[in-house]
Amino acid sequence: MTDAHAALEPYDAVLLGSFGGPEAPQEVMPFLRRVVAGRGVPDERLAEVAEHYLDRGGRSPINDLNRALLARLRAELDRRGITTPVVWGNRNSAPFFADAVQEVLDLGATRVVTLLTSAYSSYSSCRQYREDLAAAVEEVGPAADGLVVDKVRPYVVHPGLGLAWRRALLEAVRSLPDPSRAHLLFVTHSVPEAMDDTSGPGDGEGNLYADQHVRLARRLTDEVNAELALELPGELVFCSRSGPPSQPWLEPDVNDRIEELAAGADPGTTVVVAPIGFVSDHMEVVHDLDTEAAETAARVGLPFVRVATPDTDDHFVEGLVDLLLERAAEARGELVVPESWLPGDVRPSVCAPGCCPNLRAARPALCGSD
Repeated sequence: MTDAHAALEPYDAVLLGSFGGPEAPQEVMPFLRRVVAGRGVPDERLAEVAEHYLDRGGRSPINDLNRALLARLRAELDRRGITTPVVWGNRNSAPFFADAVQEVLDLGATRVVTLLTSAYSSYSSCRQYREDLAAAVEEVGPAADGLVVDKVRPYVVHPGLGLAWRRALLEAVRSLPDPSRAHLLFVTHSVPEAMDDTSGPGDGEGNLYADQHVRLARRLTDEVNAELALELPGELVFCSRSGPPSQPWLEPDVNDRIEELAAGADPGTTVVVAPIGFVSDHMEVVHDLDTEAAETAARVGLPFVRVATPDTDDHFVEGLVDLLLERAAEARGELVVPESWLPGDVRPSVCAPGCCPNLRAARPALCGSD
């Protein structure tokens, strides 16, 4: 298809879907209650987490970052001559997914492609979004009958994301007084082991969530070492554990690993922390890493550098638009060879039956074949 204006056909709207966050103190507790709905988390525990937001004026950075990403996506689409409208919706805060569904209907859309700000495969990073999209369509009611909602594939393997991380990581390492003393810690959000065990296609081996992170961390470590002629060590660690002590979650925690490194580190070692599980500076980045992990490193005497997230990096934004075009070509029935920057598994845009299941209850989900 040569007409740039029709490059996203059959889609007549793009939905940028994200997690959401509070923007005022009075929104914090309602937001947290929505996040943990159905899990029996007491308000006393939520009040502790709320302090992380209240310390920052009751405002999460995520919505402003989504507004910036929305503007950059619009600019990149315009640069390519693509006029398809882009709307924004969140799972846990305004504008909610139901608001976004109503907005695309008001625009006259009948088929929508969703671009999530979550790049990985697991229940919490993929299927839960799909479930919430289904609930949003149901909430809107009969007006949404016939609306088709698709999504792009999990894009951790896409070169747009990988090259954005490569550029930021190289910049961070080059900024050090002695780059050869860096120890690379690639950080992502921890999840229950059971969720990781069941991540991936329903008939697969599971553990796709951890595997995707490991593959990205290895590629980035190799890229930095090759570019700078170094032999830096790199490893995957986790942050933001929130489950009860009796429930196994992915480890090691970033703070624990920093303490271990301090105990045996060579003089001059600097911890370089790359939060590859996040595409922008979520609360888990600005509190769990910039505050807590940085304080741990200072306490044990290790210099600490945090790598910038992709946010609105040109590689990242251009890659997201490439993913939209790829998905549109698939929807038109064209032969598509997905781009990948990593070896191994590439997930499809239509999730397989049983992929990344909900281990608490069965809920309808869009953008899948089940």
